[in-house]
Amino acid sequence: MKAVHFGAGNIGRGFVGLLLHEGGYELVFSDVAAPLVDAINAVDEYTVHEVGAGGTDKKVTGFRAINSAEHPDKVAAEIATADVVTTAVGPTILRFVAPLLLRGLREREKTLPPVQVMACENAINATDVLESLVWDAAGTDAAGLTDRVVFANTAVDRIVPGQPEGGGVDVTVEPFFEWAIERPAFGDNPPSIPGAHFVDDLAPYIERKLFTVNTGHATTAYFGAQAGIEKISDALTDPAIGARVEAVLEETSALLVAKHELDPDDLAGYRARIVDRFRNPALPDTVWRVGRQPLRKLSRHERFVGPASQAIERGLPVDALVAAIAAALSFDDDQDDQSVEMQQLLADNDADAFTASVTSLDPGHPLFARVRAVVAAHQAANA
Repeated sequence: MKAVHFGAGNIGRGFVGLLLHEGGYELVFSDVAAPLVDAINAVDEYTVHEVGAGGTDKKVTGFRAINSAEHPDKVAAEIATADVVTTAVGPTILRFVAPLLLRGLREREKTLPPVQVMACENAINATDVLESLVWDAAGTDAAGLTDRVVFANTAVDRIVPGQPEGGGVDVTVEPFFEWAIERPAFGDNPPSIPGAHFVDDLAPYIERKLFTVNTGHATTAYFGAQAGIEKISDALTDPAIGARVEAVLEETSALLVAKHELDPDDLAGYRARIVDRFRNPALPDTVWRVGRQPLRKLSRHERFVGPASQAIERGLPVDALVAAIAAALSFDDDQDDQSVEMQQLLADNDADAFTASVTSLDPGHPLFARVRAVVAAHQAANA
């Protein structure tokens, strides 16, 4: 069996690639970073170091890497004979994956079983996005290719922090992971991925993860950065930050109960486990890594505006989420392009224009005025 994975970074090697290896797949990494591709091809194995309670070291073998910028033909040829294709590139990069996937489908023999495609991104229904990009690019050819591929949405969860210097292609991760995959698309032939679980309805799992793990992680980062704290684990030793994170997650849990009828006690336990993971002092994770790309994180269907807009529509409280949005506005990292762009947008636009362009909320939406108010207050304080 063979799996092609787009994105040979830390998540690709330390999470998705590891589980595919454990499932018995030959691994082909595709990436555009030439030094990383060369480093992967220079070794026969790498180690995934799980740090924290219950963590172990795991060896990964049977892999190679292709530079997709230099050799798109080779990537397409691998897809043409692959059993599985996965991604961990970031939602905005899927548009560059789609043409390569389409080319591989065109080269694929009709006699082969459909290749199973899963986009393992921190976004709701990212595989649907990738599928739309593929068929949009295919145009009139789409009808003749649909039987060569199966697309399935998935929700993934594992904290993979910035890596220590000198580690080569080894990866440090937390012991915990979750990989939920929608079952119906595969019929009787699901992929072999140890530790993954297959569900009939993925939506509750996606939103539970995005609105708890990702919302909570980013909340910790933005309040931690405001307080001048470097590490995520250290930020949560501050009682005030811990209380703000808990308040945000109580609001997102209330939405999950109302929308998906999830059990409140189960969610309380889930929240507690998530925050304990953030507190893991063995993970060298920083507020700057977790807080990066604030414009994406403040967009309409992401981890703050997404749950806050749905909660306020149901008459649920959003005070803590709005406070987290306010903290995100202060995130100022000159090493992060989106942070620089956000600060420029705050300087160049009034509160109405900034709120509309960044959040894509309609001015008539009940959340718009709440967000606009914190934007205006931020601008006034920094005038």
